[in-house]
Amino acid sequence: MSLLQQSPGIILNLFALLAAGPGIWLLHTTRSREQRETTHLHNLTEQAPIDEPMQLMDVPTLRLIRLSYRFGAGCLAFALLLSWVSTKL
Repeated sequence: MSLLQQSPGIILNLFALLAAGPGIWLLHTTRSREQRETTHLHNLTEQAPIDEPMQLMDVPTLRLIRLSYRFGAGCLAFALLLSWVSTKL
């Protein structure tokens, strides 16, 4: 008998793990990218003269960060769903 026939839950858990890995990595790199950008903008604002407006993130960067958070959270939600389904088998 093959492993799939003996324990399909283990195979589904393996797929859940494979789906969670990229999601975790994406969330981690997005958070560190956002922190670097915020620190950079904070430094620019502090170095600027008093009468200049505060530096803000540009719209494409904000969209990329939001998309990355959504996709990473979707990967983790999919992995959680697969893991939950595997317990029902």
